[in-house]
Amino acid sequence: MTDHVQEQEMEIEALEAILMDEFQEIHPSESGLNTSNRCFQITLSPQDDETDESSTTPVQLGLIFSHTEKYPDEIPLLNVKSIRGIHNSDLKVLKEKLEQEASENLGMAMIYTLVSSAKDWLSELFAQDNVDDSVEEAVSKKDEVIVPHGEPVTVDTFLAWRDRFEAELALERAKLMPESALASTKEKRLNGRQWFETVKGGVAVDDGSDEEDEDFDFDDEDDFEDDEDDMLEHYLAEKDSSAHSSSRAS
Repeated sequence: MTDHVQEQEMEIEALEAILMDEFQEIHPSESGLNTSNRCFQITLSPQDDETDESSTTPVQLGLIFSHTEKYPDEIPLLNVKSIRGIHNSDLKVLKEKLEQEASENLGMAMIYTLVSSAKDWLSELFAQDNVDDSVEEAVSKKDEVIVPHGEPVTVDTFLAWRDRFEAELALERAKLMPESALASTKEKRLNGRQWFETVKGGVAVDDGSDEEDEDFDFDDEDDFEDDEDDMLEHYLAEKDSSAHSSSRAS
């Protein structure tokens, strides 16, 4: 007759030597098993030899067992619990898998075999979760729409831009006037303001001042560029003044 107790003790000693800190005895009330016999828990993580054991894994499993009176000629009492990150539905699948394997290994010490099977299952589950997360992240990045950001366009900003654009266009047209129009005598030459108003079709207003207008020398490129800015500012101011006058009249 087989000495079941002796075989059970030898197996426990071997598991302690192999699993070390992962193997511990727990109180029967903590096991979830319907027994008063000694109960043990083995902590499993989906780690391989290249993984830093000190790092925290997202999933961790507790494999709990207790020898029956006739073990290993009958399967041990088994339970599995999630220490971290495992769904109950997955635990149910694992428990059925381990009980099936235990029934196929009757007559020999089988706990370490079940441990190896549970660890492989956990590693596969963890790897699949990582794949799913990677696929989801890739899809999320693909579907991500980049929304451009900039200054919003309002009626006021558009009208201001349009006025400046028209003024700059008038200056460009003024530059294209034939040289003959600029070859008058010094006494008849127009200053920058008068010339700009002539190009725009405006009429110069005599303010009654005796102050002599400053000559506009077209031969001086630097002076011409400075007057461009003056003319542009004058045009915008006149346009704004006209808009206000129309508004008051209405």
